[in-house]
Amino acid sequence: MTMPQAIPSGGVLRGGSGHAPDGRQLGLTLGLLVLPMYVALGAPSVALPAIGRALAVPFGATAWILAAWSLTSALAMPVAGRLIARQSPFRVLVAGVAALAAGSALAGFGPTLAVVIIGRLIGGAGAGTTVIAVFAAATALPGRERVRALGIIAAASAAASGCGTLLGGAVTAWLGWRAVLAIPVLALPLLLAALPGRRALTRNGGGEGNSSGKRLDILGAAVLSVLAGSLITLLQAHSVGLSTSVTLVVAAAGALAAAGLWWRVRRTPDGFVPRRVITARGFLPAGLIGGTVFAGYYGVLFLAPSLIEQATGGGALEAGVFLVPAAACSVLAGRLVGAAAARFTAWQVSAGLAALTTVGVLVVAIFTGPIPVVVGVALTVCGFAGAQAVLVGLAPELVAAGDRDTAQGLLTFMINLGGGIGPAAVAGLSGIVPVPVALAVLAALPLTGLVLSLTRRPDARIR
Repeated sequence: MTMPQAIPSGGVLRGGSGHAPDGRQLGLTLGLLVLPMYVALGAPSVALPAIGRALAVPFGATAWILAAWSLTSALAMPVAGRLIARQSPFRVLVAGVAALAAGSALAGFGPTLAVVIIGRLIGGAGAGTTVIAVFAAATALPGRERVRALGIIAAASAAASGCGTLLGGAVTAWLGWRAVLAIPVLALPLLLAALPGRRALTRNGGGEGNSSGKRLDILGAAVLSVLAGSLITLLQAHSVGLSTSVTLVVAAAGALAAAGLWWRVRRTPDGFVPRRVITARGFLPAGLIGGTVFAGYYGVLFLAPSLIEQATGGGALEAGVFLVPAAACSVLAGRLVGAAAARFTAWQVSAGLAALTTVGVLVVAIFTGPIPVVVGVALTVCGFAGAQAVLVGLAPELVAAGDRDTAQGLLTFMINLGGGIGPAAVAGLSGIVPVPVALAVLAALPLTGLVLSLTRRPDARIR
């Protein structure tokens, strides 16, 4: 079996020479662009107690503010992957940033929790679209430069989501929680910083092979969306106070969507979820491993600010300051993962990252006080940053050249869906069992990812 080429289905990167762009330079440009999106993950977590008090809703219900963003972000990714197979990544990037800014503005001015959540749904869709456009440019680089660029992007995203707690705490204390939710609007001016690198974001031609030239499978996209939305809703049905009848309707919708997706994959091999992609060796395990790691990180991030506030008696700003060291670990993790990827297989590296995440969740569950919370968050931040770089970089190696954009969208969807599952699971369980027990259950998810990583056999063509 020969090593697949590193250039994805969109063709070669357009530039003035035949040489690929430098991974460090492109990674810095793209890392700057994703900063507002990942700040939008960490910053609201500190503001959630204030949002709950201001809108007079239970704290558990505010988990929707994080879960809604992660849900539509994940759902937009496979759609964006299909669009990139036909359009320039730069055009998709502009559309994503526009939706990101518009949704964030709506969330910032929303008078009720429902309006805030709608804004977060729109903003999350824009964020997911933007992320896929960014990764499409990064994964088009040759192997070594690709890992370098992805490592920088992963470090930037993890640092932003972690430092977002400090920024969120400061903005909440000085400007109010509405300004926190509006922070991603800053992506619009930052888009101008990407203009000099526009050529690196524009590939010659459209997609190749099976990923292009076909109409978007709307039915396939719909059943996948309903399935993911039903799962998130069921996990926190108790925390948001859903009645039994509504919960049963949501469960029935999810079951029908699961059956519909199975039927669609079998009847439409080239549909929204191509059978040859999800059955490719290593594809589903990679998505599940990444999803469990993301679930552990976002679940801890959801609870960490409120746990610190309870332990210290401080407010949002104090919680944000405490979490700064944890965010700084993401930069170190991004560099170390790049070095580890040169010596170990992706499965070995992902096993270590899943183990770190499991330990981090258990530290927060077992020990009390602000310091254990910071240590636990730091460990999960390392898992988050590393998994993003290693597993997203796997997409071009797992499938044929013509399916790489589609595979990247679906793989990133599975990974980021875990970001919605983590907070939803913790919020739902916290209303039934003590918080340490809820976190212990959450730790079972990255532990599952660890087991999956250890059972994968090394593959000579996947490093």
